[in-house]
Amino acid sequence: MPVVLQFDDVSLTRNGTTILDHVSWAVDSAERWVILGPNGAGKTSLLQLAAAQTHPSRGTVTVLEAEIGRVDVFEVRPRIGFASSAMARRIPASETVLDVVLTAAYSVTGRWSEQYEDIDLRRANRVLAEWRLDHLTDRRFGDLSDGEQKRVQIARSVMTDPELLLLDEPAASLDLGAREELLQLLGGYASAPAAPGMVMVTHHVEEIPVGFTHALLLRRGAVVAAGPIAETITAERIEETFGLPVEITERDGRYAARAVVEV
Repeated sequence: MPVVLQFDDVSLTRNGTTILDHVSWAVDSAERWVILGPNGAGKTSLLQLAAAQTHPSRGTVTVLEAEIGRVDVFEVRPRIGFASSAMARRIPASETVLDVVLTAAYSVTGRWSEQYEDIDLRRANRVLAEWRLDHLTDRRFGDLSDGEQKRVQIARSVMTDPELLLLDEPAASLDLGAREELLQLLGGYASAPAAPGMVMVTHHVEEIPVGFTHALLLRRGAVVAAGPIAETITAERIEETFGLPVEITERDGRYAARAVVEV
């Protein structure tokens, strides 16, 4: 399978602070990765590099065979699906759900004077139906619940059939029902043979959807472990990552963690 994302000895420094420290890592098109780590581990910064939103301080980031810093990132970004809270803040609250998804065809947020073809409308409506949002087509984005907004962002990110899909904490702040509905949809999407390579950031093993194949663990900007999910999401590795003794359980492809309490 082709490699869609590669980090070669990548470091990122901001104002004298090391955010990522000598990270080497690769994702191929058949893999679905989850990135876990405590606050400040560098997870979101890593995803921004993967999305061609910023440049490394040292090392090489190659996205879809394009080396960041040596190509026009505006040619690369439309091939990447990216959903994050920062992206959500750029979407006008008054925008309809249909237009939030539709405008991904032009890589803009906010309907202006673009001209869309029937194929764009059909595609947007099909994606909304796939993510159980077709009943919200005419609703304002700002009037949606957190769970609905999260699903709209993901629908927007897959609108253009991306070659790489990046999700930054898609289940954050959701209640149990909304989280489980979203994870069910993500699991179905991740398990589809036609899905692109995927990378999802989260804080919690409980938010790893079924169908994800690999895990990358970060602590203080450095890689603790990376590899097949069953070999990486272990009590020893999670303790090393979060600095807390834990018990990890897995059932039907879903994980759970709880602290080990010494009696």
